[in-house]
Amino acid sequence: MGFTIAGIREIRSGTRRRGRASECTSVAEFTGLWGWDVVPGARASAGACSCGRADCPEPGAHPLHFAPLVPAGATLDDVSRIWAEYPGAAVMLAVGRAFDVIEVAEPAGRRALARLERMGLPVGPVCATPDGRAHFFVAPGAAADLSELLYRMGWDDPASLDLRGLGPGTHITAPPSDRGGLGPVRWLRSPALDSATEPPAARLLLGTLAYVAHRSRA
Repeated sequence: MGFTIAGIREIRSGTRRRGRASECTSVAEFTGLWGWDVVPGARASAGACSCGRADCPEPGAHPLHFAPLVPAGATLDDVSRIWAEYPGAAVMLAVGRAFDVIEVAEPAGRRALARLERMGLPVGPVCATPDGRAHFFVAPGAAADLSELLYRMGWDDPASLDLRGLGPGTHITAPPSDRGGLGPVRWLRSPALDSATEPPAARLLLGTLAYVAHRSRA
């Protein structure tokens, strides 16, 4: 069974089943429509991580090391088969192939998003975590180039901006999964066909993000 635009419309019209079926359709949307790689992730309850490690350094905020990657292009049937092996897993997105992430404090991210939209600049998906961070999806390669890009814009020390890039080898929790037992991740700007499959170059957003982040910390 494939995953189509018509199927998405039907799901969003109110016919979506709750529970695991709903979770699987969300994952299949990520893989089938947006072209993102997904991994089942751990969850946390009362500080304990579902990965089973008593000394887990990131309870409920990391992929399950024994779970397979669900690749871009996976269908709803593919996702349902894999997710049946990991009921209740958080949905995590693998960063670095289809997109990188620029992370800032959520208040600064919200102000920057509003400013970017007023300026008519291209903006990709943006989500907010329950621990107060905002994730801006940008074109791959941004994390590796971030320091150089900021330097060219006159910012010598990215750490002073509370701004960082996430690239290959990192994962983020996808909405609406819970992160770290703190609550759900939320979309500030939901994916769309153009922005999700071709996220903007970091340089188009970075000046505004850096400026607002700096003003927020001043």
